[in-house]
Amino acid sequence: MSKIAIAGTGYVGLSNGLLLAQNNKVVALDIIPEKVEMLKNKISPIEDKEIEEFLKRDDLNFKATLDKKEAYKDAEYVIIATPTDYDPNTNYFNTKSIEYVIADVLNINPDATMVIKSTVPVGYTKSIREKFNTDNIIFSPEFLREGKALYDNLYPSRIIVGEKSKRAEIFANLLAEGAIKRDIEILFTDLTEAEAIKLFANTYLAMRVAYFNELDSYAQTHNLDSRQIIEGVGLDPRIGTHYNNPSFGYGGYCLPKDTKQLRANYKDVPCNLISAIVEANVTRKDFIAQSIIDRLGSDISKHADKIVGIYRLTMKSGSDNFRSSAIQGIMKRLKAKGIEVVIYEPTYSEKKFFNSRVIKDLKEFKNISDIIVANRLSDNIKDIEHKIYTRDIFCNDH
Repeated sequence: MSKIAIAGTGYVGLSNGLLLAQNNKVVALDIIPEKVEMLKNKISPIEDKEIEEFLKRDDLNFKATLDKKEAYKDAEYVIIATPTDYDPNTNYFNTKSIEYVIADVLNINPDATMVIKSTVPVGYTKSIREKFNTDNIIFSPEFLREGKALYDNLYPSRIIVGEKSKRAEIFANLLAEGAIKRDIEILFTDLTEAEAIKLFANTYLAMRVAYFNELDSYAQTHNLDSRQIIEGVGLDPRIGTHYNNPSFGYGGYCLPKDTKQLRANYKDVPCNLISAIVEANVTRKDFIAQSIIDRLGSDISKHADKIVGIYRLTMKSGSDNFRSSAIQGIMKRLKAKGIEVVIYEPTYSEKKFFNSRVIKDLKEFKNISDIIVANRLSDNIKDIEHKIYTRDIFCNDH
């Protein structure tokens, strides 16, 4: 049994930690006391069905702590899963949290192998090895969906580790050992190639979202049935019928920042498509906002008397994450036109969200809203179908 430390208890850290705690001693470190207290009480700080179920199990060797030494001392591997938000001022991920962890680990347990799971710019891990004068840092990309993070670790599409070495093989096998799926594709690559795989994979997914959104914008503009077109297009097996449901734009933890980071990595390389994927998401939000405004009527002077209700800030069902959700971009555009926006979001406890009222009672929300905007439909609002604006054609998250 190995001791494994986890730095960061978001989707990535917590799902990896609980997976590995089935067969190893896992100590998860976080800097937020409330999250650590919740984990000690077997309560998940994030909405994820499998994570919630695993925390209730008594057979896992899992502990949460605020103490760096308790986490890092004697750990064979330290998985770094701290947030790396995209910084629009530098056009790069903010990787300071990773570097704080590396400095602490080198001070407490310099022999530990650090595995970066946070998303980073292409070439980052190689440069950080040089900065800290250590080879004990490798990169392993994650491919997890929000709300399905542990499920995707139990049934992974693949395991990729950015090093061809014995320690890389051991780490990959630790992940595979905890999975339910058997015969998992395991790929060992060079360091920088592993970083590129993560960004290119997510940018491809963003491209697919943007493609079907632009198809839907065309169909809506010309009064065509998007569903018929998408179904016909998808019957070509090279395209397929998956991941094709129109939305208000791609959002969430990964796709917005990963596409922008990849575009920044292209600064010395000719490209059109990568930039277009980023710009297409902005265009889609413009189109959706204008479509909602058009629904309010042609008399602009009366728009100030209307109320647009936003049904859920979250990106998809089974998730409590609304960071960078596309619907926030729609809200900003509507409010810029002087239109009042109210929100129904049961996972949000504050009375206001960016100066917009949060309505706690669903019935009141339905009554006061002239239009209800929903990125994804729900049975909760089907009784006021005449008020709803959505582009959720297939009634699923994909």
